[in-house]
Amino acid sequence: MHSMTRNGDANRRIFIYVLMLFLFAAGCAHYPINDPLEGLSPKSERRPKGANAPGSSEKLHIILTFSGGGTRAAAFSYGVLEALAKTEFSIDGSKRSLLDEVDVMSGVSGGSFTAAYYGLYGDRIFEDFESRFLKENVQKQLLVRTLLYPQNWFRLFSPHFGRSDLAAEYYDKHVFDGGTFADINARGGPLIVINATDMTFGSWFTFTPNMFEVICSDLASMQVARATAASSAVPGALSPITLKNYAGSCEFVMPERLHNALERPDEMHGVYHLALQVEAYRDAKIKPYIHLVDGGVADNLGLRAGIDRISLSDDFWASLKYLGLDDVQKIVIIVVNAEPGIDLSWDLREKPPSSLAALGSFSSVSISRYNFETLNLLRGNFKHWAEEIRSGRCRERGAVISADPGSCGDIAFYLVEVGFDALQDDEERKYMKSLPTSFVLPPEDIDHLRDVAHRVLVQSAEFQQLLKDLK
Repeated sequence: MHSMTRNGDANRRIFIYVLMLFLFAAGCAHYPINDPLEGLSPKSERRPKGANAPGSSEKLHIILTFSGGGTRAAAFSYGVLEALAKTEFSIDGSKRSLLDEVDVMSGVSGGSFTAAYYGLYGDRIFEDFESRFLKENVQKQLLVRTLLYPQNWFRLFSPHFGRSDLAAEYYDKHVFDGGTFADINARGGPLIVINATDMTFGSWFTFTPNMFEVICSDLASMQVARATAASSAVPGALSPITLKNYAGSCEFVMPERLHNALERPDEMHGVYHLALQVEAYRDAKIKPYIHLVDGGVADNLGLRAGIDRISLSDDFWASLKYLGLDDVQKIVIIVVNAEPGIDLSWDLREKPPSSLAALGSFSSVSISRYNFETLNLLRGNFKHWAEEIRSGRCRERGAVISADPGSCGDIAFYLVEVGFDALQDDEERKYMKSLPTSFVLPPEDIDHLRDVAHRVLVQSAEFQQLLKDLK
């Protein structure tokens, strides 16, 4: 009898001990806090506002954007990098690859991993990105850490630590080696833009110095892994990544054009929503935290932030001067779009789709339509932007407006779309579009995606025109 009592007391003590340990671990778990910005001088020197990458030609400006879509998107964008690295040409008296000339690399969700890895390691991406990320079963690794690591059970019960924080730890240790945005700056390659979505506003949020100046936070010290975790935090499957807003603690001044847009929304509707977003971030008492989810919710191509920022200037020529691109003659935008196909099979069935299938279909349709509108908006602005550049540059140089090669008005825009719709073979196109949006694919599908990316890029009429003009 006494033995049973002693055993019962011992079991209760063990239970209380485990419970206390659980509560302690859960209470202590907390995501890393982003650092405040001291004045407007980050802890490490930040690169220019978006000018040409060091060593690239001032006459050629290349912007590369990678869409979302899990490993499918990461592998597809990786294939484009491989193709650009193999495409050589002569400029300014030297032989270079087109990849050497990329000045801005913007990534969303799955595409953000390719952009971030290249930003940290440059051409090393061709040595180990496949083994470390593309052909690794990342989804399984995250699931194992969630279900089979008891210490993480406790942490995940904390209100201040979620599944995306756990994912960020994995990416930091096994993909990015603790790399920060300061490390990207130090390497001196293209400007890397990682895109996420503000969960509250449904608007884009970019991991760039300009964006972080608004919230008076130091981007340089931030781990790249947390940015990619935010960019790929699919709502429902993963938790948001949270940033602390320090607005008001630094010397940030809201641009005059945004002030004017708030006062005259009808006249300046093009920048009004951007002004509302910036204005909301400026009051840390009202918005002390920013919760970020998958970048594809706001913009699956990673283009809208750039288009919106152009609208901050009175004309495109003013934007170029602000970026230090006064002498540019060719502006190339290569959009790598790994969007999935729309499932039309439901139209052949009487039985309605499940809630999950309906949600997936709605997401695919919304992304496809928004991508279409974004590309049309971009393409439709090219002629107008070219006229603004010719007028402004020729006027400032006291020259007659001319579009002749080498003249003050020598400017051309190129929009190169790399997507599955360009595939001629119906079966291959359907197969590529049917690949799942997950963080695991068979190795043969990874290699197939790389091959398709290379073929679609090289066969693009706009890309061939660019190569012809570069000669």
